[in-house]
Amino acid sequence: MDLTTLLIHPDPSGTDHQDGFGDLAPPIHQTSTFAQADPLCLGPYDYSRSGNPTRGAVESAIASLEGGTRGLAFASGMAAISSVLLLFSPGDHIVASRDLYGGAYRALTTLFARWGLETTFVDATDVVALSRAVTPRTRAVYVESPSNPLLTVTDLAAVAALAKEYGLVAIIDNTFMTPFLQRPIALGFDIVLHSATKFLGGHSDVVAGLAVTADPATGQRLQAVQNTFGAVLGPKDSWLLLRGMRTLAVRLAAEQATAQTLAPWLAARPEVARVHYPGLPSHPGQVIHQGQADGPGAVISFELHDATAAKLFMRALRLPKLAVSLGGVESILSYPATMSHAAMPPAARAERGISDALVRLSVGLESANDLMEDLDQALVKAAPGD
Repeated sequence: MDLTTLLIHPDPSGTDHQDGFGDLAPPIHQTSTFAQADPLCLGPYDYSRSGNPTRGAVESAIASLEGGTRGLAFASGMAAISSVLLLFSPGDHIVASRDLYGGAYRALTTLFARWGLETTFVDATDVVALSRAVTPRTRAVYVESPSNPLLTVTDLAAVAALAKEYGLVAIIDNTFMTPFLQRPIALGFDIVLHSATKFLGGHSDVVAGLAVTADPATGQRLQAVQNTFGAVLGPKDSWLLLRGMRTLAVRLAAEQATAQTLAPWLAARPEVARVHYPGLPSHPGQVIHQGQADGPGAVISFELHDATAAKLFMRALRLPKLAVSLGGVESILSYPATMSHAAMPPAARAERGISDALVRLSVGLESANDLMEDLDQALVKAAPGD
């Protein structure tokens, strides 16, 4: 069944609503606990930290969309990431992409480093470098593609094959693409992560994280972490996320179409030094991305000529909102140096090519012409001498 249909009908069998009322929208089970008929034979739900029917609906939906066996919903994207990292033990080693989301970098280099989990950050576009970083204590490889914020593309099938060769867990953050554009489990990945706050929720009104496992055993282990750690998604937020996911296909398709118009236009502007977007022929990973995804997405990162120009540009914009996050119906402009990658030391950002002249645009559902007009006036104000 086509994914656009699965977004509306995550359970094509029709058994997803069995309460007898025929409600098209799943009910919100706003309860902390569930009455039991027998003290020795508990029902499928007993306490909402352990499981809730509304949360279960969104967990089943994301598992179906990603082609996995188990989906799990968390209170934030970072809660999902941290819960997955709790699958490992002190003394274990992870090989990670050097340009992971800044929050993941912070968790790995502070909290989990103190806990005893070691991480080596490597350029994930170089599979040979990834393999050289593997040690006898390595247990996982963790990547993003396209990455945040430079949209770097990693060969996912090659990484999955490497993980299989060394007996590692292959983990990917699929936030930018969503299962609408990229399905890493089909390419051999074991765990897929999402900040569902972004494109999946799509309306800037819910904070949520999701994880999907390829095999039931890993799903069972992660569910035990979810229940023990307790950073679960509440019923109302689960309902909001489900509502957002239903329109993912039409939203992301429209946002991507506008991004494909804006990216080459930005690349031709004299005020723009460089554009990072996997839909451009000049993007280093375009060919690989085309082979593993169904489109370039709706996030464009671009560099102005210096930090001063970037600040002038951001202050002059009217339509895109300057904010942390992405993937909303409104265009959102972010400044990685003070937002998504503020937790990364300046030297580490510079090493990864994240300059103070870099901005990240998540294209929303506004008119492409209106966005272009607004970007134009802001670029003119940011031009040298203005």
